[in-house]
Order: sequence, then C-alpha cells, then structure tokens
Amino acid sequence: MQRKDIAAARAAEIEGFINDYCSRHGTAPSMQEIADGLGLGKTTVFYHLKRMEEEGRVESRGHRGVYTTRQLANRGSEVPILGSVACGTPLFAEENIEDYVRLPEALFGRGTFFFLRAHGESMIEAGIDDGDLVLFRKQETAWPGELVLALTRNQTESTLKRYYPEPEKGRVRLHPENSEMEEIYFPIDDFAIQGVAAKVIKDIG
Repeated sequence: MQRKDIAAARAAEIEGFINDYCSRHGTAPSMQEIADGLGLGKTTVFYHLKRMEEEGRVESRGHRGVYTTRQLANRGSEVPILGSVACGTPLFAEENIEDYVRLPEALFGRGTFFFLRAHGESMIEAGIDDGDLVLFRKQETAWPGELVLALTRNQTESTLKRYYPEPEKGRVRLHPENSEMEEIYFPIDDFAIQGVAAKVIKDIG
C-alpha cells in the first residue's frame, strides 16, 4: 500500500472513531482519547488530525483540544460547558470552556445554549446543588420568576438567581432558593441577563 493510501486509511479510521465516540458519549474526544482508543501514539494522531483539520474534515474545540468531525458539526448544536467564570472575563472566553456537548434540536429546539457549573448553596431549594450542570438558553430578557444567569456589580460578576424586576423602584430583586439567605437587590443600570436556565443535569450518588 502506498504512503498516500496509508494516510487516507488512517484518517478514515480516526474520523470513524470520532463519530462513534460522539454517538456513545454525547461529547467529542480529546486527542489523547483518540490515541488511546486506536492504540496509536499521540504524535501520530496529532499529525493526522492537523492534516484533516486543514482539509476541513475535523474541527478542534476548547482548551482540551476536543475534536469533532464536520459531519457531526452539522447535526444539532454544540454547547460549551463553562467552568468558573472569572470576574471581568467574557462568558465565552476560551479559558472558560471545559468541553462541548452536542444537543439534539428535536429535544431542545433552536437557539444558543451553554452549560455552567453551579457553585454554592443559594439555589438548593430549586434542586440545583453545588457542582450541578445548568443548561442556559442565551438571551437578554426573561419573565418574572424565571431562573437567570445575571451579570451584576458593574457587570463583572455572574450569579444564578430567580429574577423579579421592580421597575417602579428602579431595581431588580434576585431571589435565592435557600430560605436561610436574603433577597439581593441591584439597580436596573447595574444588571444584565446573560441567559435563562432551561435544564439541570446532576450526578446520581
């Protein structure tokens, strides 16, 4: 077999592995996971992935270097999983993205979504515990009573709370779902909505 044919066969093998991995795990594999899964050296996988990326056959996403094929990129939508968002750091900055998960449109509809890891105990009575993944639909408006990801304090800090606007008082009330915590108030001008919570994913322990 000629060298060109060997390279083509290896690329097809890698592409098949990525598609199968995404189908089984619901997320794309990293370069290391591809190498381990196929029993190849990481340098070999890196070489072929770069060639495939130049040809438009695969795409690299996030700081983990996860890879998805162009075939899968056209199905549904890839949703970023965000870790702790540092104050003043844009929500979708590359350093905040841990991974990507594919969401089927049949279940979630169209729109821009993102996952965020919940921290703390302020929403435990809404069933959101520390470490849970919360799925948000990215939008800038919400109905009173919805759970929102709010940007506060000169628009540098994000918090998940239940949203109650009080325009007659020129403020917004954010309600923690924890009876031991107090309501939080912010001036309307010091508040922005980044997304509305749509679903919570938690580990069963």
